[in-house]
Order: sequence, then structure tokens, then C-alpha cells
Amino acid sequence: QVQLVESGGGLVQPGGSLRLSCAASGSIIKIYAMGWYRQYPGKQRELVAVNTSDGRTNYSDSVKDRFTISRDNAKNTVDLQMNSLEPEDTAVYYCNGRILSRTFLLPREYWGPGTQVTVSS
Repeated sequence: QVQLVESGGGLVQPGGSLRLSCAASGSIIKIYAMGWYRQYPGKQRELVAVNTSDGRTNYSDSVKDRFTISRDNAKNTVDLQMNSLEPEDTAVYYCNGRILSRTFLLPREYWGPGTQVTVSS
């Protein structure tokens, strides 16, 4: 049993900043990767940033120079620092984890419920 919960979303003006946080809990044995996705209304969920178990990061081209993903292995958390926010960043942001737990033999994908980010003046 693994659960991911996001926090930190809200309303911000263009050019402003937000920091999203995600905490994983449950019978976790190993986290192979954690990342952030976002979804616009009526659109596919898309990758924002991912942190793998070796510490490497991968960003969507649209956020590469503005967002920073960071992972705390001891706390089983992953954060997304979002700077220079634009109206196009408005979406529901979801935490994702590829996690091996006590319940299953192999790692599985888990998703948080999402947190709304709105960029508007």
C-alpha cells in the first residue's frame, strides 16, 4: 500500500513562483523514480520533470529553464520549484512514483490526486 500526496498549488501572478511538494508513504522498499506531470482540461497528461534513482533529471522543453525538481531520498519526497510562471503553466499537477513496496513483487506506478496551479493576473 503506497500513497502519494501533493501540496503547494495555488494562484500566482505571471512571473511569480510556486513550490510543489509530494510525499510518498506506505510499505515502501525502494523508489526507482519520482516525477511531476501536468494535465490541461481535455488534454493528455504530460511529463514536466522526472528524477531517477541515480539522481538524474529529465525536463520537458517547455519548463527546462524555469523549473527545478529535487528529491529527498531519506524523506521519500520530491519537490518542484517553479519560477517565471506563465499562464500556459496553468494545469493540475500530479506527482508520480515508480515504487517497489512490500505488497507486490515488482515496482508499480503510483499517482497522487493532483494539485491545481493557476497562473493569472
